[in-house]
Amino acid sequence: MTTTAEPTGKPESETVYDRLFWLAYVANLLLVTANALTFRFAEFVSFLGGSEEITGRIVGVGILGGLVARMVLGQIIDGWGVRRTWIGASILFSLGCLLMATAEHLGVGIYAGRILYTIGLGSMFACSIAHIQARVSAFRRTEVLGALGSSGFLGMILGSQIGDILFDLLPQGGALYIMLFGMVGALGLAYLVIVAYITRNDVHQRPAETHPAHRLLFRYWPGPVVLVALMMGMGFAVTTVFLTRYTTEMGLGGLRTFFTAYALSAFIVRIMSRTWNRTVGRHRLIVMGLLGHAIGHLLLIPIAHEWQLILPAVCCGFGHALLFPCVVSLGAERFPHEYRGTGTTLTLGFVDLGQVMFAPLLGRMIDQVGFHAMFVTSAAITFGVTVFYGIATLRSADSDLNPVPMDGDDELEGAPQPVLGPAGLPSSHPEPAPPESARPEPARPEPPRPEPPRPEPPRPEPSRPEPAFACAANGGQRSGG
Repeated sequence: MTTTAEPTGKPESETVYDRLFWLAYVANLLLVTANALTFRFAEFVSFLGGSEEITGRIVGVGILGGLVARMVLGQIIDGWGVRRTWIGASILFSLGCLLMATAEHLGVGIYAGRILYTIGLGSMFACSIAHIQARVSAFRRTEVLGALGSSGFLGMILGSQIGDILFDLLPQGGALYIMLFGMVGALGLAYLVIVAYITRNDVHQRPAETHPAHRLLFRYWPGPVVLVALMMGMGFAVTTVFLTRYTTEMGLGGLRTFFTAYALSAFIVRIMSRTWNRTVGRHRLIVMGLLGHAIGHLLLIPIAHEWQLILPAVCCGFGHALLFPCVVSLGAERFPHEYRGTGTTLTLGFVDLGQVMFAPLLGRMIDQVGFHAMFVTSAAITFGVTVFYGIATLRSADSDLNPVPMDGDDELEGAPQPVLGPAGLPSSHPEPAPPESARPEPARPEPPRPEPPRPEPPRPEPSRPEPAFACAANGGQRSGG
């Protein structure tokens, strides 16, 4: 899958924080601000006459619809390209907000609105991640995902603050929720404008053959990181669905204190840990993040004043900051480059599956035995998965600790290309050898040089016969005899 006109990653010496990155940063800030406004969704269901269990059911149905969409989202991205999928998801998001804003009872409208909202939101996040991953080298993906995600923590602060201000200024009633969801939809439209601009030059090359998501999932199974994604989903259900009802029941005011501390903690940790994947390693960061979530849930139990929300918020924010980029990069890197859009959506899909599985169960537990039992249960499950993951990955290699290009990372300059079969999947057959004419000739040894001729020694001249008068003078004998 090619998502940009030049799908080549940038080497480490060249910055990835260019103009397009900062526009994507602003877009993500707007999207998370809009999503944080919907943390008051449980209040809306209560206003319409619903219980905590019904809230969990509506949220679960919405996420289930999002999961079904994710099963084909990867193929849609591979077939349509990121740009068209991203724009379409933004439209669904705004349409879902409109349906929820106009819902007057707990009927089909609120369920449909929540489904469209969840499908749009999840697809927008997936397209954003796929787009930014295609622009960087393999060993910088975790870093750039963490940097982009830091905007979400700022959005969480803005969204929770704006939501509390609305609830302070407006009385309970239909006008309050029309204003709330209207603002969410307006932020979604602003997001759409930015997305259309930053992808205006993108081109897409459709793969020769696309494969169903379930086949790719079983072939490139991400491994134990799937359990971590499920725990993230459960944690989001605790903090974004039921926490607002808990603070209301305890008389602790709104959500601004918790989510401001949560977001500030996560933002600071995310900036500090931007390159920890290459020094500490992603598996250790995941263990640390899961422990942060488990401790944060336990610390919510004894609170009696609003300021006491700060410490559990800091722990949960710490966990979120470490978990998200590591989980997404570990899950998506198992897929070849041309199917990385599918890998990203499936990895995020397990986060949604965690919410689907646990939101109704936690809601029923709250109705039957209370909030404290729910917090203990979520912390115990998270801690159990932490121990399992730590043992399962104790001796696992982490490519970020030794940044060597992975298969499919064709954006790295000079990286070896994977051998692909006819369907675009990796093949075990080696490439044919090049013809003889293309092979460089081996260097021939230089012949020995002949030695220069040595001068011959002078030959003695032959003796000449003496004249007869000399012989007579010597008594007839030769001289020098």
